[in-house]
Amino acid sequence: MKTELTLHDRTLTLNRFPKRSNETLQAWDAGDEYLINHVEDMKLEPGKHILILNDNFGALSCWFSEKHQVTMMSDSYVSHSGTLKNLQRNQCGRITFLNCMDEIPEFIDLVLFQLPKSNRHLVWQLNQLRKALPKGCPVIGVNKVKEIHTSTLDLFEKYLGTTTTSLAKKKHRLVFSTPDCEPVLDVNPITEWDVDDEDIHLKNLPNVYSGEGLDLGARCLLDHIPQDPELRHIIDLGCGNGVLSVKAGQLNPEARITCIDESFMAIDSAKQNLLDNLGPDRQVQFIANNCLDGFKKNSTYLVLCNPPFHQQQAITDHIAWQMFCDAKHVLSNGGKLIVIGNRHLGYDVKLARLFGEANVETLELNNKFEVLQATREPANFNK
Repeated sequence: MKTELTLHDRTLTLNRFPKRSNETLQAWDAGDEYLINHVEDMKLEPGKHILILNDNFGALSCWFSEKHQVTMMSDSYVSHSGTLKNLQRNQCGRITFLNCMDEIPEFIDLVLFQLPKSNRHLVWQLNQLRKALPKGCPVIGVNKVKEIHTSTLDLFEKYLGTTTTSLAKKKHRLVFSTPDCEPVLDVNPITEWDVDDEDIHLKNLPNVYSGEGLDLGARCLLDHIPQDPELRHIIDLGCGNGVLSVKAGQLNPEARITCIDESFMAIDSAKQNLLDNLGPDRQVQFIANNCLDGFKKNSTYLVLCNPPFHQQQAITDHIAWQMFCDAKHVLSNGGKLIVIGNRHLGYDVKLARLFGEANVETLELNNKFEVLQATREPANFNK
């Protein structure tokens, strides 16, 4: 796996976050290279204020921090952490970190933009750029050719302004836009809806997974959340909008609940949803984090988990594996991890390897999903 990005007689050493010894994926892609080469050809004067949106692991932020003032805006805790590590690794200049609900700074000279996967997130960011940028400020986006559709360019035209595209290089294309659309639209960042057959109402910020309706996995897992007066602490790992936490809180009114996600928008959405559905007097905690980094061993009784199978644009199962390992670490003896996943992902095999086959139980198996419960075996002090 390549860790050195070399362009224009300069080399950066870049790693994904968290750094893994058996990593097979790069910390940058051909889109990052395309943007860097294009901006270098622009011959910018030093000292420009560059806003970088959705920088995956900091390749763009590291590169442009050498000569310019950089603000990196991302919804991802993992991207923030990876960028910081890569800045330190390459002894780069300091940059400003913002999440995607922060206000865009004034006096931006150039915007570089890794286009997000979600159209809701894209519309929100385009609209915020249109409201904040000075007229004539160039915005340059990048994505894989197969992900830039006519509808994508229509969104640029509607919410930002005049838009053109580049030729394709290494399966990527640049999108050039200017903040000049009229009228300037007002975009509500929140979508809200009721969960069918549940007393739950949810609000979702633009980058929350399944923000326009409950995903089938979460729907299935709702039916397997236990009700137990002995439960004192529940962790919702990869909480998204917090729907599992809301249901767990309704079933277990005395339990303390901790919501964990790497998306800042997910954490803010979960915080609002637990407040709305459980009231202001519950013991709840919300943490943007890389899985369960920093959590104490034997510190919880139940972990609920609907794992993602991608990191940024890359499909990977290493996040699920890290979640399972971290869950085992924090569970008390006899504590349980309840997981849902598509059948083809083979989570049953992974959990059996980690917890022991006798300690993994199938709670539900249908044509698409399996709900699994893994129990941390009590220590045998007679050994």
